[in-house]
Amino acid sequence: MTERSLEVLRLGRVGYKDALDLQALLEAEVIARREKDYLALLEHPHTFTIGRRATNDGVLATAEILRKLGVEVFETNRGGRVTYHGIGQVVGYPIISLSPHREDVHKYVRDLEEVLIRSMADFGVEAFRIEGLTGVHTAQGKVAAIGVHLKRWVTTHGFALNVSTDLSYYNWIIACEGEPVTSMEELLGREITLAEVEDRLEQRFREVFEYSSKETAAIAPASS
Repeated sequence: MTERSLEVLRLGRVGYKDALDLQALLEAEVIARREKDYLALLEHPHTFTIGRRATNDGVLATAEILRKLGVEVFETNRGGRVTYHGIGQVVGYPIISLSPHREDVHKYVRDLEEVLIRSMADFGVEAFRIEGLTGVHTAQGKVAAIGVHLKRWVTTHGFALNVSTDLSYYNWIIACEGEPVTSMEELLGREITLAEVEDRLEQRFREVFEYSSKETAAIAPASS
C-alpha cells in the first residue's frame, strides 16, 4: 500500500463561495491523481447552508432579516439539513480519497466524529456521539456539525466546530435535528483561539486517518 500524503491548508477567513470553488479544484485533482489528500481548515463569514435533507422551512429569517444580520444563504450538495457557519467557528473540509481501503461512508463520518471527540478531550471537554444523529455532542448541547459529499470516493464538505461562535445565529434556523447547540468557550468558560484548536484538529486528523508525513501550508485567504 502506497503511503498517503496529507497537505493541511490553513486559510483564515474565506467566503463560502470561494471555499466551494477551492474544494472543486482540489476534488478534481484528487480524483485524477490519487497522490495527495487535503484538509482545509478555515473560518467563514456568517452563512447558512442548506443540505440535501433540508425542508423549505429550515431558515426562519426573512430576506430582510438576513440582510440585517449580514448572512448569506447557500444550497449545497452535502448531506444533512440546515446549519450555520460563521465567525469563531473552525470549519474543516477534508478532500481525501477513500479508495481503495476506506470505501465506507458511515465509517468515514464516524472517523470525523472521532477526530472531533479526541480534539475536544485535548481541551478537557467530554464529547460524544448520540445514536441516530450525526455530529459531536456534549452534556450542554451539540458542539460540532458534520455534512459530507462523496464523488468517486473523494470527499468534500466536512465539519464545523463551534469555538467562540455567536450562538444567537442558530435562533434563525432549525439546525440539523433541532437539538441545542453550544461552543467550546461556553463549555470551558474561557477564551480560546482558533489556531490552537486547529493544531489539535490537524494532529488528531492525521492520527485517526493514519497519515504519517506532515505538510502544512498557510495560504492567504480568498476574498469573501
